[in-house]
Amino acid sequence: MQFTFSHSEIHVFDLEKSLKFYEEALGLKEVRRKVAGDDSFILAFLSDGLTTHRLELTWMKDRDKPYDLGENETHLAFMVDDYAAAHAKHEAMDCIVYENKNMGIYFIADPDGYWLEVVPDRTKTRP
Repeated sequence: MQFTFSHSEIHVFDLEKSLKFYEEALGLKEVRRKVAGDDSFILAFLSDGLTTHRLELTWMKDRDKPYDLGENETHLAFMVDDYAAAHAKHEAMDCIVYENKNMGIYFIADPDGYWLEVVPDRTKTRP
C-alpha cells in the first residue's frame, strides 16, 4: 500500500482576495472549483503547475468574521529556485512576518494570517 499527498486545505474569509494573494505571492493558479449545490461553500484548488499537490481554499458563505488561527503554529512550506528574488518580491508586498537568516528561511502571511514558509531549493547546492 502506498500513500501520496493529494492536497492541503485552509479556510479563507475572502476567496477573491486569497486567490489574488496566492497567485501574486507564490504563482499558484486556480485549476478546479467546486461550488456547493446550495451555494453554501466554494472549494478552489490551486496548483503550482509542477507538482500534483494542490492547495484547497475553502470559502464558507455564512462566515461573518475572520478565522481564529490560535497561535498559528501550523504552516505550509514552499521551496523556491530563486530565493533572493522571492524575498525581494515578498518584501515589496510587505507580507514577510518572520525571518531566520541563520537558517536561510522566512515566513509570509496570507490575507487570513496563515503563515507560509519560504525555503531555498537546496537540492541544487547539495554535494
